[in-house]
Amino acid sequence: MARKRKGDPVHGWLVLDKPVGLTSTQALGKVRRLLNAAKAGHVGTLDPLATGVLPLAFGEATKTVPLLEGAEKTYRFTIQWGRSTDTLDAEGDVTGQSDVRPAREAIEAALPQFLGEILQAPPAYSAVKIDGKRAYDLARAGQDVAPEPRPVQIHELFLTDTPDADHAVLEMRCGSGTYVRSLARDLASALGAEGHVSALRRIRTGPFGEAQSIPMDALEDLAHKARVLEALEPVQTALDDIPALAVTGEEAFKLKQGRPIVLLPRQAQELKARARPRRIAGKDASRWALALLNDEPVALGDARAGKLTPLRVFNL
Repeated sequence: MARKRKGDPVHGWLVLDKPVGLTSTQALGKVRRLLNAAKAGHVGTLDPLATGVLPLAFGEATKTVPLLEGAEKTYRFTIQWGRSTDTLDAEGDVTGQSDVRPAREAIEAALPQFLGEILQAPPAYSAVKIDGKRAYDLARAGQDVAPEPRPVQIHELFLTDTPDADHAVLEMRCGSGTYVRSLARDLASALGAEGHVSALRRIRTGPFGEAQSIPMDALEDLAHKARVLEALEPVQTALDDIPALAVTGEEAFKLKQGRPIVLLPRQAQELKARARPRRIAGKDASRWALALLNDEPVALGDARAGKLTPLRVFNL
């Protein structure tokens, strides 16, 4: 007999503005306790020194987490020139020093080489696995760690500010698996300089942006006022680019049983017209649709051959 989860059946997304000093797992645990939620998960990982958008899923929303694992992300970060570190950020031990301070023009001229699909070596202190072990565990044990370069996608990269000779502020929109710290390392190398990431903030993950996020202290204040559930967004928020399909009560019942429903010719044509190339969790999602009953999500399904076949069912 399955053991019942502790906590309340809380469902929805909460976009946390993660503070400095907490790991993503610690931040999730703290918010989960504030909500007294039985089930929770998060999208993406932020280092303890990083701040910004950390989407947290609760209850039935956790079923949509895999759909965001490959989502684009946008970061704002500061490179401090003069010192490189083994962690590529301000926490690490110094591995190199230089008097070179790249000028704004030189930085901007170097950025285009990092656009598009490039090969990038993850940091030694990262969660990538080498022979079945995490790179950061090997690095902390004193081993020389050199993760293999892998392809990543950088869609936008631009300089926003040079507040002084020692610092440069940049923004990057990139695909999943791209490391800001590696980008800073490689940019410094291309400029003949030493540098590390001194500040890092994620400002967007997929459909979740900075404007939607709530700081931890504001969330705690809502909890004290017994209003913390007001911070939740609907389960379907993560599915904003999936075509929606209104279904009847009888159709919703069938979908929840894992059975396909027959689409009307008009519905099938509309969904076909709205299909576009899309891959989610490694699968072809070009014909996926979200079934809604009275604006509540019922199931995520694949619309083909005049039918909608459920892939994930929501029990709300």
